Amino acid sequence: MATPIKEWSKLEVRAVVRFLFSKGTKPSEIHKQIAETYGEGAMSRYRVYQWCTWFGEGRTSLGDEPMSGRPKTRRTQLVLTNSLDVTGG
Repeated sequence: MATPIKEWSKLEVRAVVRFLFSKGTKPSEIHKQIAETYGEGAMSRYRVYQWCTWFGEGRTSLGDEPMSGRPKTRRTQLVLTNSLDVTGG
């Protein structure tokens, strides 16, 4: 068995899912190959199935979809500002 790749990105793993799915590989086999190549934590079986569904529906983007709501950085800034007000910083 090959040594798992230790450094990888979400986009890299998603591209592998898209490639294998386009070749007709079943999601369960895709998950098995990803776990063997990138390690068990690279992508859950659920996520592999989810990405295969999206690619089957015509999705081509590998990136995350924009999220609704306020960005977390804004909330973090508010907490930091409030903390400084309380502590007199």
